[in-house]
This record gives sequence, C-alpha cells and structure tokens, in this order.
Amino acid sequence: MPIRTLLIAALFAPAILAAEPLPGTQRLTAQGDPASQMVEGIDRFLLRETDNFVKHRASFWKRDLSSSEAYETSVAPNRARLVKMLGVIDPRVLFDAPELLATTKQNALVAHGAGFDAYAVRWPVIGQIHGEGLLLVPTGKAAVADILALPDADQTPEMIAGLTDDVEKQSQFARRLAECGCRVLIPALVDRSDTYSLPPSGQRTNQPHREYVYRPAFEMGRHIIGYEVQKVLAGVDWFTRDAEDRKPRIGVIGYGEGGLLALYAAALDPRIQVTCVSGYFGSRQDLWQEPIYRNLFGLLPEFGDAEIASLIAPRALIIETSGGPKVSGPPAPRDKRSGAAPGRIISPASSGEEVKRATVLAGALSRVKQVVAGNDSDGNFGSSQALRPFTAALGITLNADVDIRSLKRERDVDSASRLKRQIDQMQAFTQDLVRASDATRRAYWSRADRSSADQWKQTTALYRDEFARDAMGRIDQSLLPPNARSRQIYDEPTYRGYEVMLDVFPDVFAYGILLVPKNIPPGERRPVVVCQHGLEGRPTDVADPQNDNPHYHRFACNLTERGFITFAPQNPYIGGEKFRTLVRKANPLGLSLWSFIVPQHQQTVDWLASLPMVDAQRIAFYGLSYGGKTAMRVPALVERYCLSICSGDFNEWIWKCTSLDFRAGYPGTNEYDMFEWNLGNTFNYAEMANLIAPRPFMVERGHRDGVAIDEWVAYEYAKVRRTYADLKAPQNTTIEFFDGPHMIHGVGTFKFLHEHLQWPEPAEAKP
Repeated sequence: MPIRTLLIAALFAPAILAAEPLPGTQRLTAQGDPASQMVEGIDRFLLRETDNFVKHRASFWKRDLSSSEAYETSVAPNRARLVKMLGVIDPRVLFDAPELLATTKQNALVAHGAGFDAYAVRWPVIGQIHGEGLLLVPTGKAAVADILALPDADQTPEMIAGLTDDVEKQSQFARRLAECGCRVLIPALVDRSDTYSLPPSGQRTNQPHREYVYRPAFEMGRHIIGYEVQKVLAGVDWFTRDAEDRKPRIGVIGYGEGGLLALYAAALDPRIQVTCVSGYFGSRQDLWQEPIYRNLFGLLPEFGDAEIASLIAPRALIIETSGGPKVSGPPAPRDKRSGAAPGRIISPASSGEEVKRATVLAGALSRVKQVVAGNDSDGNFGSSQALRPFTAALGITLNADVDIRSLKRERDVDSASRLKRQIDQMQAFTQDLVRASDATRRAYWSRADRSSADQWKQTTALYRDEFARDAMGRIDQSLLPPNARSRQIYDEPTYRGYEVMLDVFPDVFAYGILLVPKNIPPGERRPVVVCQHGLEGRPTDVADPQNDNPHYHRFACNLTERGFITFAPQNPYIGGEKFRTLVRKANPLGLSLWSFIVPQHQQTVDWLASLPMVDAQRIAFYGLSYGGKTAMRVPALVERYCLSICSGDFNEWIWKCTSLDFRAGYPGTNEYDMFEWNLGNTFNYAEMANLIAPRPFMVERGHRDGVAIDEWVAYEYAKVRRTYADLKAPQNTTIEFFDGPHMIHGVGTFKFLHEHLQWPEPAEAKP
C-alpha cells in the first residue's frame, strides 16, 4: 500500500471508529484508498463493457446477402462511419502520374531487376502531404496488374523490393510481384523510431514517429492511419485513371503495419479487387495494449478485424497468419527524452478465430482465404503460400523465385531524409487544420441562435447532445440508486466534515468530502460549491482543515467558513499510468475518462439537491487545473450546476493540444490522456462555455501559471465574453488575472460566488 494511503488511513482511523453518518445516509464502512478503488472499479467496468460491445456488435449491421449489389448498399453506412473514424475525409489531389525524383546529379532510376526497373517517385495526396517511395515498372511489356505493396512501418520500400538484404528473400514480396509482370507502387511509411520526434518547442520526447504524428492529428479528427490510407488510395486513383479503356486489375498487399493499412484501404475502396494481409489480423479487443498510434475512437462497438474484412466482400481477401512484427514498447527513455505512451505489438492469439468470423459474416459472398505461414514465426512476411493465392485471385501466375543477384543497383536512396519529409508533411497538414479550426468551429456552430437566451437554450441542446455523445463519450446506462453512505471525519468549530460515497454504475462510484456549516437554522437552504482538485489530487487537498496545500489553500474550508456548504469530489485522474490506461481502454469504445466523471457528478449533484439544507437551484462548481478542465466539460453537460469557475486551466485548448512550438504543449509531454477525438473542429473552450451560457461563468488566471500564456487565455475568453454580451447577460461572466502562479487565488472568484449564489459576504471579507 502506498505510504500516502497509509497516512490517510491513519489520519482517519480514530474518527472512523466512532464516526456518525450524515442524517439520511447509511454508515460508510469502506476501508482502504477510495481513489485507487475508484480507478480499479472503472477498469473492471471498461473490461466488461469491451466484451459486452463485441457481443452486441451485430446491432450496427443490416447486411443484405441477397446479391453483391444489395450487400454493398447495406454496408455503406458502416463504411461511412469507418471513414470518419480513420479521418479519411479530405479530398485527394488528382494527378496524371507519379513524379520521378531526379536531380542534376542523379537519375530517378534506382535499380534494374529481373524484368523490371525501380524508380524513386512521389505523388500528391492531400494538401502538402505526398506519398513517396518506389515504383517498380515491368520492362518491355505492359503490366499484368497494378499493386500497392505496403511494408511494415520499420521496413523501407527498398527492403521489400529486394534492394537491401534486411528482409529474407521469400519476404521481398514487392520484388516477386514485379518479377511476374506487375507494376508495383511502394509507399514509404512513417516508422517507429524517435529520431525526429523533437518539436520546435524544445521538448524532448521518445515518442515513436507514428505517435508524434498521431497526437495532434487525433485532436483534429485525423489519424496517421488515415493519412497513410490516403496515400494508398491516391495510388488506386492513379491506377484507375491510367488504365484508360482497359479494366484495371488492382491489388493491395501488406505486412505488419502495412497489413493494417491494406485491410483498411480495401475496406474503404471497392476498386481494390484483391487484398492480402500478413502479420496483422485479430479481434482488436486488446487494442488498448497496442501502440497508441493504432487507437481508433469508437472502433470496437462496431468493428473488429472480421467486420472490417466483411466490408471487403465479395472481393477476395487473403489473410496470412504469420508472425507479425514484434514491438515491446516505444524507444527507451534516454538523454531526457521520455513521455511516450506504452504499447506493444505481439502476434494475436485470436487471429484464427477472427478469420473464422470473417468467413461467416458475409455468408456466401465471403471470399476470405486463410494461409498459415508454417516457416516463419519471428515476423517476416512468410512465404509464397500467400503470394500464390493473391496472384491467382488477380488472374496472374507467380513466377518461380528468381535469384536476387539479378538485381543491379544504380544509386542509393536517402531513406532518412525521405522519412523526415513524410513526418514534416503530415505535421504541417495538421497544423494547417489547426489554423483553420476557428473558422471550422464557427461553421459547425452556425445552427446556434443568439437572438435570445430562450432561442440559445433551444438551439444549443443538439450541441450538448453531440458534445456528450461524440466528444466526451456517453455511457448509455441509467444511474444506479445513489445508496448514500457517509461517516463524519472532521468536527471544526464552525463546520463538520463527512466522507460520502455514492453508487453510479456497477463497479463505479462517486466519492468526496462534504463540509456542512454548523447551526444551519431549520428550514434554511444553503448554496453549495463543489470544489474540485487537479491532477493526482484528492479531496483532502482542498477540504482538509489541517492541509494547506500551496495550490489550493484550503479553499473548500474557506468557503465553508463563509457559510457555503461545500463538496470536494474525488475525480479518477489519479494513479499515473493506471488512470491513463483507463483512457486507452475507453477510447476504442467511444468513451473517455469524462464518460465516468460526468455521471459521477450528475449523481453527486442530484444527491446534494436532495439534502434538506441544500438549495437545489444554487449548486456551483469551482475547480483548479484538471479540476479546471472539469469546470469546462462537466457543467456543460450537468445543467444542475448553476455556475462554473475554471481556475488554472482556461486556455486556447486546441492550440495547447496541437502546438509544436509551445513548451507546455501536450504533443511533447507524457500526458497522452489529454487528446480528445476531433475536438478541434467542434468544441474549444469557448464552445464548451457556450454550453454553460448564460449561466454564470468565470475564469481565474495567474500571470505566472505555466499552463498557458495570458495572450492565449485572453484570446479564447474574448469569444466567451462576446457570447454573453450577445445573450444580453454580460454581467454573468468575468475573468480575473492575478500576479501569481498555478493556484486558487480566491479573491475575485469568492466575490463572484457570493454575488451569483446570492449569499452575503462576511463583514471581515469586504474591503
């Protein structure tokens, strides 16, 4: 048990023995650390729901197996949802042919092979993102088929084209396809090293390049998977246009991360006639254990790999269940480089069962063929066992293996510079999205009517629903009866303190410390201020009369001494990697940590409102740091909160999550839990405040608070102030800047609480 937990238990032990419950509640008898128990309970809930979602996945599908055409129509909505999950939503650039990469000093020709030439090429994809890699072209004859060959992320195009000896000969599948007359386009993928994961901010991170690209893209509703799928589909665009009058034969084949991309690309694009996936296929129920750059928000309720495969039917799909690449984690921390999210890749034990499911889902329309690579358990592509059915499905014959010595290198390829270009282009594209996001959000919010407070409330209801469902992630379960349990832990001269525990969902509870002024006259109903701690905090940090934490300054105690009832909840962002793992388990289900925090608070305020000494119409929220994040998200959805104060967190949040230049930006920290899918296009902090308006809202900001800079805070708050002015309620919002650090200042905010909760200030507090 952690030392801090033992100290807390020792502190409470004498009071627990004789502790009386709050009237109207049962006696709280739970022992141990409630914060750890809360995180563990949410973990059990998520693991159980992961299994439950898989069992109910069929409800998302309305397959019509009567014909191929009917089937395509019936799965179109599923494909459309997958498109959005992957962020494949930007129009691709049309081009006549890939550009040969040559200079005055070197030719584009890289090598001669047995019946083909290899050229260094690039092609436009979306915005400034280009595909780049090798094009293998048959010599002296027309191509018999057009192939996209996708290496694993830690392989280069040259490896699978046989231009290096890093991959075994039988696994050089691009070379072997070119030798039998195929035209083969091989994109370079972003790898898993961290060489260039050094943002201009000066942050030093060991994030794999794929995570480095993933983080800001995720906030903008894009994904490194989507960016690379777009590169594949741009190749398909070219193959299709280049075919002219002949009907093209187009295939895609990939290993490891390339297998992942091949599977998704074929699921999205019916022009791909034959697909081969090697070293990647499984149920994805353990997606949370894989590297974070594979994290797809909302995937598992609707899709496992079998369901993705069913979008390929009735086209041919060959699945080679060979050993995939083995990744034990991100690059090791070193030289002050750290902060990468944990994640590993192992060959899925469930691949065989998942293949069986894939053959069943599309019924008679299924053309799934499984090939087991018996000679390779360590990660290479396997053998010609997969290539033969792949080429056969395309109507071509795989040649006997040609001696690799027939390859003649003409020049080397600078793969390191090519890799850096790929990373820089993706980051630049994401940053362009960020710069345009203010206008994107304005367009998204165009349905909100500011003509009156009533119209605002009516027309923002749909945004509140979308925020709850699409951004935060809503758990569609009814709250349990609260079953309130409590015990007294403090007896101060002017107030008493109680631990309180409430049921929320199975295994999920709310917990906190309630401080109640003594001698409240019978029948009087007092306002309540919910006082929220920040990251790794506890209720005792804000509500323990003996604990003057330098960030919180006993603000719950101080407010109680002013006559308010206060409640200090435990939020589950505690335990380091343990709570961040909750986010990893939640995201594939379309959930987040807020999916639990919101109902915990809903249960809490509903219970508080039921207390005889509480005025149900005057329950306010005040939080610092991660508690300030809570102040933006929870009152936006829990409308019983009549007021919200965000301290030490209000910000241009999207810049904070995407900026590569800001030293405290999240792209370069260990806080991978901060990224929220597509938030940049929908809800910055001003838009979250829109869901609070016209209820009173305040920002508390210290000039020396490193969370942000004053200019960012003021810029974003100006939008809030304008909304309140448009709603003819400018008196309901304000911002206080003070000359201090990341802490509760408790001056302007206390006045704001007294004013808007209509509770008189103590005489000694008045100037």
